[in-house]
Amino acid sequence: MIELIKGDITKTECDAIVNAANASLLGGGGVDGAIHRAGGPAILEDCRKIVARQGGCKTGEAVVTAASNLPAKFVIHTVGPVWNGGRNGEEAKLKSCYANSIRLADENGCKTIAFPNISTGIYGFPKKPAAQIVVSTVEELAERHHIEKVTFVCFDDENYSIYTKLLAELK
Repeated sequence: MIELIKGDITKTECDAIVNAANASLLGGGGVDGAIHRAGGPAILEDCRKIVARQGGCKTGEAVVTAASNLPAKFVIHTVGPVWNGGRNGEEAKLKSCYANSIRLADENGCKTIAFPNISTGIYGFPKKPAAQIVVSTVEELAERHHIEKVTFVCFDDENYSIYTKLLAELK
């Protein structure tokens, strides 16, 4: 089942929320900063342990931490691609963000997962093509990985409108 909401991902109740992280995993702006602020210092502490062990997170990959003060069990941190005109494998990297997040959710026994609009803010990925990639990836992989509900959490009106139209076309 796919659900679409307009709101704040840090308030979303589910097994795992996905963080649009940066490679350092040490917090930042946008969704990343909001998750770190709302979740509390334990998330940053877990991220520092991951960095010490593996040196951060590469674009398209994902790591998992506890959710601390958030209404979820886990935070899955994934690093989206910076848009460079589509010439550097950005589409495949974005698909990997969602695929690796779903895989990690399944490995951690999650049945519900919430995604923000990865890479469509300051990273500049065009919103409509991103939504098309995301929805097709999630449809393809969620059921196979025992995910019962995927929630797309849009913070802005433009992404919400794009997802509303795209999901209506699929029904």
